[in-house]
Amino acid sequence: MIEPRILEVRTKILKKNDELARDMRRRFTEAGVLVVNMVSSPGTGKTTFLRETLARLVARGEPCAAVVGDLETDNDARRLAESGAPVRQIMTHGLCHLEADMVERHLEGWNLSTLHYLFIENVGNLVCPTSWDLGESIRLALLSVTEGEDKPLKYPGLFNTADMAAITKIDLAEVCDFNRTQAMAAIEAVRPGMRVFEVSAKKGIGIDAWLDELAERRGALGYAER
Repeated sequence: MIEPRILEVRTKILKKNDELARDMRRRFTEAGVLVVNMVSSPGTGKTTFLRETLARLVARGEPCAAVVGDLETDNDARRLAESGAPVRQIMTHGLCHLEADMVERHLEGWNLSTLHYLFIENVGNLVCPTSWDLGESIRLALLSVTEGEDKPLKYPGLFNTADMAAITKIDLAEVCDFNRTQAMAAIEAVRPGMRVFEVSAKKGIGIDAWLDELAERRGALGYAER
């Protein structure tokens, strides 16, 4: 009798989250801001990648901001703020993912219509964030060359729900004996046709192509003139 009750409660919680996420997506659309939800395991390098992304957007005069989720500490927010972009930290205090209401609360006081891009750095986890819509325009799944080529096959839920993927720390591929062909085949098997970026934030590899894609996606949504 317990299991059906757990499923019922979870369904209600997800329904409430999805309703709020739909409302947030509408607000983001009206404001003309492209929202990117970044999901990966811990240690993938998404904070470094996001910091480089923010810094380059700031240098280009593209208004952007970020919210970052972690169980504890504001370490990542302070690192991201080095980019010059406004950043807010969400501490989940043990929760393994971000939820729409957390993001909404931390957007209070920001004029979304002044932003071109908003990035959400989710809690490092390949399972829990998959079910939670945050109102994003794009869900980006990240894996690093240090994690192994079969990560998409082991965690298909994330890659099935992602719009794009990034392979990070690509400058370490050779030393890690990373098999690019196998990794790309694994992604293709789970999410055929998904755009994949091969990046190194420290070396600057692939960042311009990533930013160009974001600009193209924003333009395709009709936000370019806002």
